[in-house]
Amino acid sequence: MAFTGKVALITGAGSGMGRLAAQRLAKAGVSVAALDISEPGLAETANGHESIRTFPLDVTNAQAVQETVLAVESSIGPIDRVITAAAIMPFGKLLEQPTEQIHKLMAINYGGLVNVSKATLPKMLERKSGDFISFSSMLGQMPTLLTGAYAATKFAVSCYTEVLYHENKDRGVRFVCVCPPAVATPLLDQAHATAWPKLLNDNPPIDPTEVLDAIEISLDKGQFWCMPGKGTRMGYIMRRLIPGVVWKEVHKVEGF
Repeated sequence: MAFTGKVALITGAGSGMGRLAAQRLAKAGVSVAALDISEPGLAETANGHESIRTFPLDVTNAQAVQETVLAVESSIGPIDRVITAAAIMPFGKLLEQPTEQIHKLMAINYGGLVNVSKATLPKMLERKSGDFISFSSMLGQMPTLLTGAYAATKFAVSCYTEVLYHENKDRGVRFVCVCPPAVATPLLDQAHATAWPKLLNDNPPIDPTEVLDAIEISLDKGQFWCMPGKGTRMGYIMRRLIPGVVWKEVHKVEGF
């Protein structure tokens, strides 16, 4: 593992990738601040892990995020790693998806990242150390039909994190933006319950441990973009070189 710090803060730690990341770091001896809006989820994450402290939090509330970060640093210690994994994932055609749901997606998936970065990064940069890991998606690089609202939030995450990295390059903090394909976590249930693109059936969801392993490799190599999964990077390249061909195939697969 590329991480040698003592304290990690993880949003979305009540389930899925956030939970797995929290438990993996706890097993490695790291003190983990697990943040999530779901208190039952946090309790399950922390069960059996004495080094995981839970902090119920709505990441869309900027003031609450600031207060929680202060509470973490005063009770556990300076934060050495931040992982922003809080997200929701309903799919659907844009003109059929409820407007309030689209705004909620952006508030959580993108707004949560903004709030957490504002609350944690200044002190990490002052200390000239630490890791800042944001979770985007391949849909934040390569959108498809029925995923527009979710993909838009992940495009925002990718852009924000990329500019954030370049504005603070060589200041001691390592940045990684993770863009995985579909991952086998409960988050996929939200998509399946709303609208599931046929295109995503071409490749089965990858194991979440593959994503976490890829993050450590990217940190070790000093790579900003982390694209785990077979064919993921090739899809990224094709999207940029031949977008018209890609969209033609998308329409063919989806049938509209």
